[in-house]
Amino acid sequence: MKKEEIESNPILKMTFEFSLLILDFCDVLDEIRKYTISRQLLKSGTSIGANAMEAQNAESKADFIHKIKIAAKEADETQYWLMLCSFSKKYPECDFLLLKLEEIQKVLNKILGTAKKKNPISYLLSFLLF
Repeated sequence: MKKEEIESNPILKMTFEFSLLILDFCDVLDEIRKYTISRQLLKSGTSIGANAMEAQNAESKADFIHKIKIAAKEADETQYWLMLCSFSKKYPECDFLLLKLEEIQKVLNKILGTAKKKNPISYLLSFLLF
């Protein structure tokens, strides 16, 4: 997938940019030796975008919905790790990441709701207009 394709697809753009932020935050966690949370957060936080990208080449509508659901589950897990960091006094501030993640979760939920209601062609048209 090319950079232009990511830039032209709202959910791919959001999740790719979020993944870059997660990489930077995990580097900070590694610097302060918070390796366990860093590894968990790195896996779940970057998996959101990986699953959203994989959904773009789904074999069927059901496969698309399944992959977007996985992205949503990874977003929920990422929220958990970020909330642990947010509530702990020994971890760096991450409220900005939580806000970005909330935006992603809203878009994923909207995609799921739309995909479940409409046929694939109508869905794609509505998503492109999103």
